[in-house]
Amino acid sequence: MAKDQFVSQIADIEADFPQWYTDVVIKTKLVDYGPVKGTMVIRPYGYAIWENIQRELDARFKQAGVENAYFPLLIPMSFMTKEAEHVEGFAPEVAVVTHAGGEKLAEPLVVRPTSETIIGHMFGKWIESWRDLPLRQNQWCNVMRWEKTTRPFLRTSEFLWQEGHSVYATGEEAERETLAMLRLYGEFAKSVLCMPVLTGRKTEKEKFAGAVATYGMEAMMHDGKSLQAGTTHYMGQNFAKAFGVQFTDKDGELKFGYTMSYGVSTRLIGALIMTHGDKRGLVLPPPVAPYQVVIVPIAAKKEGVLAACEALREELKGAGLRVMLDDSDNSPGWKFNEWEMKGVPVRIELGPRDIENGKMTVFRRDTCEKSELSLANAGEGVQKLLGEISVSLYEKAKARMEQRVVHADSLQELLDGVNAGRFVCAGWCGERACEDKVKEFAQATARVLSEKNTHATCLCCGAKAKYTVYFARAY
Repeated sequence: MAKDQFVSQIADIEADFPQWYTDVVIKTKLVDYGPVKGTMVIRPYGYAIWENIQRELDARFKQAGVENAYFPLLIPMSFMTKEAEHVEGFAPEVAVVTHAGGEKLAEPLVVRPTSETIIGHMFGKWIESWRDLPLRQNQWCNVMRWEKTTRPFLRTSEFLWQEGHSVYATGEEAERETLAMLRLYGEFAKSVLCMPVLTGRKTEKEKFAGAVATYGMEAMMHDGKSLQAGTTHYMGQNFAKAFGVQFTDKDGELKFGYTMSYGVSTRLIGALIMTHGDKRGLVLPPPVAPYQVVIVPIAAKKEGVLAACEALREELKGAGLRVMLDDSDNSPGWKFNEWEMKGVPVRIELGPRDIENGKMTVFRRDTCEKSELSLANAGEGVQKLLGEISVSLYEKAKARMEQRVVHADSLQELLDGVNAGRFVCAGWCGERACEDKVKEFAQATARVLSEKNTHATCLCCGAKAKYTVYFARAY
């Protein structure tokens, strides 16, 4: 298959970005549509990306002292009603089980949309004194939120995620971990996903239902829209009071704990696709790519070629790399196009001439450029190249984001900015009415507050700005 025919399987990324995204996730076999509306089947190639994300994050959580646990999928409806703001926020998305075993249940059960309630209940049972604190646990699980409009990875009725929950004796400690986990996510986004993000506090309108404060990391997609890639939440004592999370302090007084939570999901795979992908398909960062290297034999039937490819594969695997040797009977050109579309960071072409010269031809997916590397110490050479690719991917995405952040002093300037696929940095007085007006006028929302207030006036009402906000259209 010719390269232009292969690429034509995918919509033009510039002309029809939504269709490009759909084509990529389906034709690279990341997912397929489930039989229930809004669900997805994550296929092995897509699930391998999630496993790599999970492995990298889980190691960071454990290093930070967080333990893994698992909590039930089904939550009593009465739990959801204990924290009023929480139940109001999730009510439209909740799926409820009313019958089981052929009989109506005495109490309806909610299919887990998030676990603050049931984890709060269990923490209330387990915590007795200050000696039990802090209690810091994380679970890897699925959740269900009945979405009306869905798109694979970005918004589905069922998805995979991790949710961490901690209880501390003081609000200061819980707030400190809320910000520490935000920094952990930011470091992970940069070093593993090669993805620049904006981090900061959410507005009251955009915060998690039941939280005192929510912090988010926002990533810029290829089309200039924002994607919320992760959040951390300081809950104060809201859930502790609702679920009786109390402890006897050193002074003998019974007190409520302070809680926080944090989470990222399989939405990160969608973020990767839309941050790094190009007209040929996926471009995967080396740390999460299912295969970091694919070896394509050239003139495979000639004596010694396959043996040399197999030896190279074993050497690279010995260096800790994830390697695929494509010894199928497809033509080399077909293989090139297939693995380019699937985003493998490095392709190695090895034929009789390469072997004779002690070289291997190397193709970088991020730049689509070829070069030669020595077959001697191949593992070291490819490891170095993968490191260079990671840096290159991050720097390219960072430069694009920086170029697309613009400033606005009026609603019209903001509208012009988001219409052009930009993040718009603007002043805001802090009033909900002005935030609502931005959404009504420009179909844009406040993504995160900037650390510094660099604007003098609110773009809506002209009053003194209390905050500088990054506005954008978002997925």
